[in-house]
Amino acid sequence: MVEAEFGGPGVAPISRLMTRLSDAAAKAARAAGPPLLFGLRLWASVCLALYVTFWLELDNAYWAGTSAALVCQPHLGASLRKGWFRMIGTVVGAVWIVALAAWFPQDRVGFLTGLALWGAACAYVATLLRNFASYAAALAGFTAAILASDTLGTTGGTDGQIFTYALARVSEIWIGIACAGIVLAGTDFGAAPRRLALLFADLTEKILARFGVTLARAALFSDTQPIRREFARQVIALDPVIDEAIGESSWLRYRAPLLQEAVDGLFAALAGWRTVAVQLASLPEEAAKQQGASILRRIPHEFLSTGAPPDPRRWLDDPIATRRQSDAAVRALLAMPATTPSLRLVADEAARVLAGVSRVLDGLALLVVQRSPSDAHRRRVRFYVPDFLPSVVSAVRAFVAVGAVSVFWIVSAWPNGAAAITWTAIGVTLFAPRADEAYARAVGFTIGNTLVTACAAIAGFALLPQVETFFGFSTVLGLFLVPFGAMMAQSWQTAMFTAMAANFVPLLAPANLMTYNTLQFYNTALSILVGSTVAVVSFRLLPPLAPSLRTRRLLAKTLRDLRHLAVSPLRRREDWEGRMYSRLAALPDPAEPLQRGQLVAALSVGTAIIHLRRIAPGLGLGAELDAALADFARPDVSAAATRFAVFDQHLAALADSDVPTTLPLRARGRLLSICDALVQHRDYFDARE
Repeated sequence: MVEAEFGGPGVAPISRLMTRLSDAAAKAARAAGPPLLFGLRLWASVCLALYVTFWLELDNAYWAGTSAALVCQPHLGASLRKGWFRMIGTVVGAVWIVALAAWFPQDRVGFLTGLALWGAACAYVATLLRNFASYAAALAGFTAAILASDTLGTTGGTDGQIFTYALARVSEIWIGIACAGIVLAGTDFGAAPRRLALLFADLTEKILARFGVTLARAALFSDTQPIRREFARQVIALDPVIDEAIGESSWLRYRAPLLQEAVDGLFAALAGWRTVAVQLASLPEEAAKQQGASILRRIPHEFLSTGAPPDPRRWLDDPIATRRQSDAAVRALLAMPATTPSLRLVADEAARVLAGVSRVLDGLALLVVQRSPSDAHRRRVRFYVPDFLPSVVSAVRAFVAVGAVSVFWIVSAWPNGAAAITWTAIGVTLFAPRADEAYARAVGFTIGNTLVTACAAIAGFALLPQVETFFGFSTVLGLFLVPFGAMMAQSWQTAMFTAMAANFVPLLAPANLMTYNTLQFYNTALSILVGSTVAVVSFRLLPPLAPSLRTRRLLAKTLRDLRHLAVSPLRRREDWEGRMYSRLAALPDPAEPLQRGQLVAALSVGTAIIHLRRIAPGLGLGAELDAALADFARPDVSAAATRFAVFDQHLAALADSDVPTTLPLRARGRLLSICDALVQHRDYFDARE
């Protein structure tokens, strides 16, 4: 009766379908909300920048709007950080082009050659640096090209007004940056420090939980290898988030070394975990379980989340007190009595894992409660370059591409050749640091420029002539910039939508007194497409180094450094580990597991050598160690293994003498880690350069 009155039994399936559709629509709305909000912020930033420059009656107001669009990022910290570096890069590029014009006032060839060399230098530095510092270097290169296009005109000769142009462009660009910063800071309060703290806490929680499983002998070495590799990728991915957090807080900016030390601490924890896993895997099952159990008793129970669901937020409650717990556990492990080199090595490496956690907790204290160690102001981050060759390739590519377009311009006398040089410089310097992604991003950038040309033509010739007020003008801009910004905030085809958001305004070239010159528009559009296409072709003709080649070079450089370390005077452990962490971060994703293992093994061997060099002279065994390391550096792994065995016998004999047993046993543990690595990766350590 009821079913008949309300439509029968078919009502229930329809109701469930409507519920599912409603849930899907709500989920889609929640997902689309942040990108759409970012699109509105980008639109407001561009409109404010254009309004200010129109009010000041500057010549090329669109550079302010373009800068505002380029600075806008989905996260506040990234926007502010990018804005600061954009200011720096703009000034550096402007200073260079003014100096170049002074050096070659009537020499077109010399001026263009200097411009190509500057583009090469900026591409070189951009490939060396990371994140927004890399962007600043690239910006210095194409800012010079932009100003060159202003002064060169259609004939290629400078007109003597370069200083005026530079001052105007820098002013317009800085206005755009300031306007974007005002809009973004007023509508987004930022959460990068908290997000970074959660990422640190989550990685620490996961690494310690898996490390506890290894100690309990519940997982084999081969089972934990892919897990460690994935954790290493996540550690590398922290770098841009750190930049965002620094961008949101000037207090963090002056304590940035602590954040980098936290990243190094995670790498150290992974390296220590690997050594423990290798050593336990080489022992009989019962012995491995006994050693693991003895280590577990000295690690705070709450560190390992045993029997409780993982909760990364607990690391944020009181990182200072937790750091004291970690330090106490490190001291307990280092002082732990051991009767075998194997147990001594496992205890020392477990202490290394927790020492890495202590460095992470320093970073968490900085982020959560704004407390830093008393010596934080004395800490410095050293910059290590994993390999210079990729930067050299980027420099050569930029020089050839900019030079080729310059020659074409001189030969063809194309009126818009200077603009084509500008867009070539933008492509080859901006995407040079992207390595394997450079070509795909350059293609996406070119496609975006093609699509935005059509959009700008519609806006410029169909819509803008119908409006007379700034409100109407802003509305037309919003019809395009809001969806461009929303799509730019997605993870799909970012380069394409960034090109559309950034280049829409310069294609329109809005001014206080608008002119609608179709010929000028299409010439500008053609120069943009030609320059972008040349950049794409340059990445195809002179591509970045292949991942396999980069991996082989990193391994070869590491082996060379390791052999030098074996025969050189004592080096600081922090210097060696920092150099190796930079290479681990630079290792391409397609690298084989064996190659990753070789790099980590080299890190462990180098650290062990540094420890042995400190210990051996005090035990009167410096000559024996030097002889073994000389064979290792020759390279002659077989002879080195024999001498290491003799060295181990001498260390074992010291245990029966009056010498305290802790030092010889610790040295035997380090020697054991070297011998394990030589056995596991003999072909690598025995390779000839």
